Amino acid sequence: MSPSLNPSALARLLGEWNLGVEPAYRELADVVRLLVLDGRVALDTALPSERTLSESLGVSRTTVTAAYRHLREQGFLSSGQGSRGRTRIPRLTPLGTTVLSDPGLTTTGRTPGATSPGLAAPEGLIDLAYASLPASGEVVHRAFAAALTELPALLPGFGYDAMGLLPLREAVAARYAAAGVPTTAEQILVTSGAQHALNIIIRAVAGRQDRVLVEHPSYPNALDAIRAAGCRAIPVAFTAAHDAGTDRADGGPPALAWDMHALQATMTQQRPTMAYVVPDFHNPTGQLMPDVQRRQLVRAAAAAGTVLVVDETLRELNLDGAETSPVAAFSPAVVTIGSLSKSHWGGLRTGWIRASETMIQRFAAARTSLDLGGPVMEQLAAAHLVRALDEPLPARLSALRDNRAALLELLAGHLPGWETGRPAGGLSVWCRLPAPVSTALTVIAPDFGIRLAAGPRFGIGGAFERYLRVPFTLPPEQLETAVLALRSAQDRLDAAPQLRRTLKNAPALAIA
Repeated sequence: MSPSLNPSALARLLGEWNLGVEPAYRELADVVRLLVLDGRVALDTALPSERTLSESLGVSRTTVTAAYRHLREQGFLSSGQGSRGRTRIPRLTPLGTTVLSDPGLTTTGRTPGATSPGLAAPEGLIDLAYASLPASGEVVHRAFAAALTELPALLPGFGYDAMGLLPLREAVAARYAAAGVPTTAEQILVTSGAQHALNIIIRAVAGRQDRVLVEHPSYPNALDAIRAAGCRAIPVAFTAAHDAGTDRADGGPPALAWDMHALQATMTQQRPTMAYVVPDFHNPTGQLMPDVQRRQLVRAAAAAGTVLVVDETLRELNLDGAETSPVAAFSPAVVTIGSLSKSHWGGLRTGWIRASETMIQRFAAARTSLDLGGPVMEQLAAAHLVRALDEPLPARLSALRDNRAALLELLAGHLPGWETGRPAGGLSVWCRLPAPVSTALTVIAPDFGIRLAAGPRFGIGGAFERYLRVPFTLPPEQLETAVLALRSAQDRLDAAPQLRRTLKNAPALAIA
């Protein structure tokens, strides 16, 4: 039998909600939505009737009716018999339509307003939770057209290949060789994206309760994969650039940098089984690790017996032309993850692992418990894209530079209290907020037409409430709309400190 919530119980959960800053129905809907997303009100729970709740809260029935209607419009409340709607989470079907989530799902440990896999953004909402680009259309289409002509030759075979198609592995190996890292096809394992690659690696090298070193902040889905495997994430915080001896030349707020002393000490003392790092335009900070630190990192991992896993998904998005060597150039023991998702299109779902032949065989064996290989058609197309990887990049990088400049100018003009470093590449800006309001901003952002990924989503233990990742993947006119919405959302929080304190306590949703 599905649960129901009586009005007095809901009133206790709501606490102090009617602050008079916004219309009462909006404030009521905000807090109910938070309770659902926070897991304090379970999904498929029948809310009190409009009449009984209005009596319990001491507000007009019109206020409750409007709040329930607002929740239904957002997809958080079903249209039940009378006014007894049941709590839901909006989701996205494969066709892109918003549906209600399955009863019984929980949302504990997620952040309101951020995007989870499959969670729909209502029409007209600007989505800043994703840091991804649209497809490099003509290039991708041409690759699939070529793949279609090559497919018939492969049809007599079984279509299963845990290593991946040889032409694609050869193309990826050639890219590494051209970058100064001699590589053969036998050192490449094709995967269904970078996240799939990381899951395979963790399954092969780390067991439950094993320590995995991570940067702090780090890529949220990587943290999820480490937790899901039962491993213990050991975070190492970034430091201010001046602490690392690399002050910013423009006199702006100090950028973040890798704390090599802390990384080396953690490896020496904790002896983690594995380390996961993003040295190329780090997600979310956008920082680029210098070669001298790459050498230090490799040596520290070797001394500790730690498998060093390097995520190079963003390496091609080099906006300022800085030159660094792939980390694998400093040691044959490095395990590298690559992908076409950021350089070409996330919808390709094609990635790879580069490692020694021995490790690749180990990963291939671990992979068979997850799947038997990737889609053949996509791999044929990916081989064409990898061989011509540089073709779409100049135009994409030029657009990203313009977007980055526009976003930084907009943030400086409309949100001068936010500290924003200038990323050397990648897709986003890591902003330091003037107050710990990241989750609160994320909760109310949809009311202003935007969707965000809260700072704590990138950390462990609730860290980064003073930070927000803002992608510059949208064109300048949309970025302007988004920044103006951020300004309005912050103004609302500034006018309602109690609301800010209430919303701060929500943990984070998964994002992409």
